[in-house]
Amino acid sequence: MLTIQERLGDLRAARGLNYEQLAEETGLSKSALQQYENNEFKDISHFAIMKLAKYYGVTTDYLLGLSETKKHAADDINSLRLSDELIEILQQGKINVPLFCELSAHKDFPKLLADIELYANRFASKAIEFLNAFVNTGREQIIQKSKPLQPDHFLDMLSDVQIDEGNYFDRRIHDDLDVIVKDIREAHKDRSESAMDDPNYDPVTILTKTLDELQNFKGSELEKRVFIFCKSNGIIFSKLTDDHSDSPPCIPDNPYRYDRSSSDDPHASCRYLPSSWIFSG
Repeated sequence: MLTIQERLGDLRAARGLNYEQLAEETGLSKSALQQYENNEFKDISHFAIMKLAKYYGVTTDYLLGLSETKKHAADDINSLRLSDELIEILQQGKINVPLFCELSAHKDFPKLLADIELYANRFASKAIEFLNAFVNTGREQIIQKSKPLQPDHFLDMLSDVQIDEGNYFDRRIHDDLDVIVKDIREAHKDRSESAMDDPNYDPVTILTKTLDELQNFKGSELEKRVFIFCKSNGIIFSKLTDDHSDSPPCIPDNPYRYDRSSSDDPHASCRYLPSSWIFSG
């Protein structure tokens, strides 16, 4: 989830404004606007939040991180025609909701859904069966008339051009999704929650060092698994244990969340990883 500082920075960048231009537009000082986008600055006045929300045409809830919708804070959920199952999934935090929103808002998402609908509802089945029958009929007529005595590469080709509906849509849907995921990956590269590219990263050296450290690690088998997970993902294990040293770790189904809790429900107290848990370099 984006912080208020990141949201303000993204909104300003989307309008192509520098701090001086934004200051002229809003009446807020340039220095204050710079501070508002600084992750270390936490004291943004209510006046400034309301002023910036009005200027950018978004809700204050969006700026404060209370909502992922910029303009539709009070929409009736019934008008969205969401199923009970989807609402429960979104409410229970079983998926990364902001990522789900990015996926569904992508310009090619309607094409992905259209191809899935074509396959799931068998709309293209009859057409594919007709094309296959057309090719087969033509091949049989050629065989009857020409009665080839030797293998005919042209006839073999007619056999090979048969359309397998499952394979055809597998590839089509994969291509649709591939474009969307690559665009989202590119959009995430500068975000604080994304892993930083490190040209000096050497997985073999890290793994060797991790295994050496594991020999002297004191803890349960589950804690050892968490230790390896943290090492491989650039998370400082000691940050996880400082606040909850007496509780065994739990790894919830949602890989975007982690907490150490003795609760029977792994989702009960899971939270997003704080940036302080991530290696800075």
